[in-house]
Amino acid sequence: MNEQKNNVVEWTTYGIYREVLRVAWPLIVSTGSFTVMMFCDRMFLSWYSAVAIQAALPAGILTFTLTCGFMALASYSCTFVAQYFGAGDYEGCSRSAAQGILFSLLSWPVMLALIPFGIWMLKVSGHAPEVFEAEKQYLTILMLGSVCTPLGASVSGFFAGRGKTRMPMVANVIGNAVNIVLDYAMIFGKWGFPEMGIRGAAWATVISGVISPAIMLFFYFSTRSDVTFRTRALFRYDGALFRRLLKFGLPSGVHLALDIASFTIFVLLTGRMGADAMAASNIALSINTLAFMPMIGIGIAASILVGQYQGARQPDNAERISWAAFRLATFYMIAIGLTFILFPRFYFSMFADRGANTVSLAAVLPVGRRLLVFAALWGLADAGNLVIGNALKGAGDTRFVMYYSVTLAWCMLAVGAYVIVEVLHMGITVVWFWAALYITCMAVGYILRFRSGRWKTIDVLGRKVP
Repeated sequence: MNEQKNNVVEWTTYGIYREVLRVAWPLIVSTGSFTVMMFCDRMFLSWYSAVAIQAALPAGILTFTLTCGFMALASYSCTFVAQYFGAGDYEGCSRSAAQGILFSLLSWPVMLALIPFGIWMLKVSGHAPEVFEAEKQYLTILMLGSVCTPLGASVSGFFAGRGKTRMPMVANVIGNAVNIVLDYAMIFGKWGFPEMGIRGAAWATVISGVISPAIMLFFYFSTRSDVTFRTRALFRYDGALFRRLLKFGLPSGVHLALDIASFTIFVLLTGRMGADAMAASNIALSINTLAFMPMIGIGIAASILVGQYQGARQPDNAERISWAAFRLATFYMIAIGLTFILFPRFYFSMFADRGANTVSLAAVLPVGRRLLVFAALWGLADAGNLVIGNALKGAGDTRFVMYYSVTLAWCMLAVGAYVIVEVLHMGITVVWFWAALYITCMAVGYILRFRSGRWKTIDVLGRKVP
């Protein structure tokens, strides 16, 4: 068991890992269910046609690029909830969550206004006309339901920030399960639904995307939550707190938006290297979600626990818990990465040779083998990005994360990928090697920053430092 002396927790050998997993396992299940949903979505589209799988990833990641900044800012209310909860201020938890929810609703018209820009980005990417048409349909439909992304993230933070991660888990698992069923029905026209192909996949995502935030909002406004946290009475605009949310959350939002935007450029550029290279890259990235998404759950857990310990003025505990989370993520990535290296045919066979108009396994597997090796290698670095990067954000060090990651993403990944593809005319393997190098450099910077300990003095809640 754990003992606490002079504000420092004396964890036993396994106690510190139990502390991480207590918060992390529902988040891992939640992100894992999203991984399965995305994997099935891409797999069903690959069964439908080669055009559908070529279009889904570029349009999908561009949609996320246009919305993720709003999501990251809204979800930063989770850090405020965690720190207020650690400080014992329950009403501060409710006021923080309310600002995130209100911001999410206000951001919807802005996201809808970005649809023409997204279509223009797809158009100038130079993909085949039939691919562009499918991309345009997919992006437009997904953007119509874009409010669900920041809304779900903000209301989830009210529960997750207090370490109550099971509620978001249940809500997300239900929503993602509905998505998988609707995907199959609406893509192929089953059970009375019309056959809609890639449009069906998009509508399935929009419809099921409402479910998770609706479930969490029901419990947010429930009598039980209201009695303890006054969620109904405190659901109003708080100017001072809203401005603090913007102060710390805006760098997080800008960081994620520009970081993902640079990766979107990478994905769009791979689409200019031929149909087989594009299909192999898109399938490999879809397979990589099996490694990436569960680690996000561990990273969010690190952010929550760092926030709670920082709110309780226990930075040393926050540091130790972050390194424990990092070790867990690294162990997971080693295990899943080995399967990428040893069983590439197994993974690619789930996407290929499903009909006359689908992707050929013989065409994509030779390149796909090499890409999965890079995916395994950069996954190890991503353990540092997702866990230590989230720990820094949980402590409020969002400006460093923004400046460092955006500089590296655009000066290294985006520019480097452009030079490799458009100037040097090298192959897809070289582009992926460059991406792996970029992700490694990102992880090294985060780890060095975290080791410096500067994040320990940041005051997110505006309290006087004792």
